[in-house]
Amino acid sequence: MSEQPAANPAATSFPAPTISLPLGLEVLRTYSGALVCLEILFGSLVWILVASSNVPVPLLQGWVMFVSVTTFFLSSAYLTLLITGLADRINTDWNFLDVFYHFLALLFYFAAFVLEAATTAANGRAQVNSTATGWCFTHPPGNIFTVLSETQYSINVAATIFAFIVTLCYGCSMVMGFKRWIV
Repeated sequence: MSEQPAANPAATSFPAPTISLPLGLEVLRTYSGALVCLEILFGSLVWILVASSNVPVPLLQGWVMFVSVTTFFLSSAYLTLLITGLADRINTDWNFLDVFYHFLALLFYFAAFVLEAATTAANGRAQVNSTATGWCFTHPPGNIFTVLSETQYSINVAATIFAFIVTLCYGCSMVMGFKRWIV
């Protein structure tokens, strides 16, 4: 007679996912949930403001658009996983992923903030004089030179300020996630 082998309980059961944030709408009552909401809100403002500017330096502001759009969708997906409770069904270390995601987003958004500030500052000291023969540009030495109207300049200043605020939000989220991860 052949005996059935005993079922190995380790092969049929999985460890519970590691997550220290509450699931469902309760996540919105935590500081981390509120920061993710602010990341989404202010990140969308950066996206809208850069898209509505003249984009005087496409190479620099293209990176700002890439970062703001990508992190907007990734943060929205992360918050959706927490609110719907699907994070509890996916077997992974959510605390580590939280820290890792916010660290990468912090690095990318800091670079985007610096590039947006550089694009905006390149217009700060430029003077344009109109003469009968054409345009005369007096500008400081450097590689980037932009000529923006006052409205476009104001839009870029606002985008720079909101990019800085989003960078701070991602930094705070990373620190709070790191504290949850090491405990």
